[in-house]
Amino acid sequence: MAKALDEFPHLPLAHLPTPLAEMRHLRDELRARGARNVPRLFIKRDDCTGLATGGNKTRKLEYLLGEALEEGCDTIVTTGALQSNHARQTAAAAAVAGLSCILVLFDTVPYKAAAYRRSGNLLLDRILGAEVRVEDADADAVKIFGALFEEIKAKGGKPYFVPVGGSSATGSLGYANAYLELADQLDALGLDQSVLVHASSSGGTQAGLVAGAQLRGAGPAIAGINVYRKDNAAMAESIHALASKTAALLETPSPAQGSIDLDGEFLGEAYGLPTQEMKDAVELVARMEGVLLDPVYTGKGMAGFIRQIMAGKYAQKEAAVFLHTGGSSGLFAYEEEFTAG
Repeated sequence: MAKALDEFPHLPLAHLPTPLAEMRHLRDELRARGARNVPRLFIKRDDCTGLATGGNKTRKLEYLLGEALEEGCDTIVTTGALQSNHARQTAAAAAVAGLSCILVLFDTVPYKAAAYRRSGNLLLDRILGAEVRVEDADADAVKIFGALFEEIKAKGGKPYFVPVGGSSATGSLGYANAYLELADQLDALGLDQSVLVHASSSGGTQAGLVAGAQLRGAGPAIAGINVYRKDNAAMAESIHALASKTAALLETPSPAQGSIDLDGEFLGEAYGLPTQEMKDAVELVARMEGVLLDPVYTGKGMAGFIRQIMAGKYAQKEAAVFLHTGGSSGLFAYEEEFTAG
């Protein structure tokens, strides 16, 4: 018998369930642009999880910080790029839990606009009280974290490490739970043939969704859009491995080998670097639906979602749902991209 999600250590952080809103104006616009057989379009508003402007990492952090508290840890350590949405939500979650937080941010994105290095999530990290340490892209991460953990322990602290994006089997439990939540919302609307499309990066969100589908046994198909790595096949394999580990925690069967749906056509030059399709998608959804996406994840994900719909990929579905994983605060770091010209 599968293990219930409420059996795992858990710290409530998110405002749940998040809304499922229909995007009627976007659907009409895509039809006007020539799309045929467009299913009903929805957006799952995980930007509304409520923790420091919201986002998908909040669901993961409920289980990660639950585990940290269970283990008696007092300092949360995590990492990411300078404009990491995950780092910002981790800082907020640590504040709620009464824990110290150290963010080790690597300058890995070769985007040189001035606002990128002072605004957006980086500004919020500091407001939230996290200690922010910035390292060069080629710095030795093993050495850095080894020294940091020794530093914390020497002061009498007990650190808990949260991986990039909260993407561990424990963190992915948050999106197994999200899958159950969304499937119930779609059932309530009488929508049996549906697909959930999302921007996929460090893999924990997609892995959790896949594990949730294994746990539930029925519900929407899951389609990821790669906004993270050039090696799409290797990324799909790593997501499958993490989904299998998450399913094992839940004591439910692993997903079939090769079952990860991951589209690698929308990354652009590299992670975090803007594309014209991203900019167009962010502006279109803002003007059609009043919803702000972000330039790194959901903007590129929505660009892929729109192109897939225009190509008729989901014509046989009753509904196509886009997962809004948050990050709109990152728009301020990409100010020049949206004000140029």
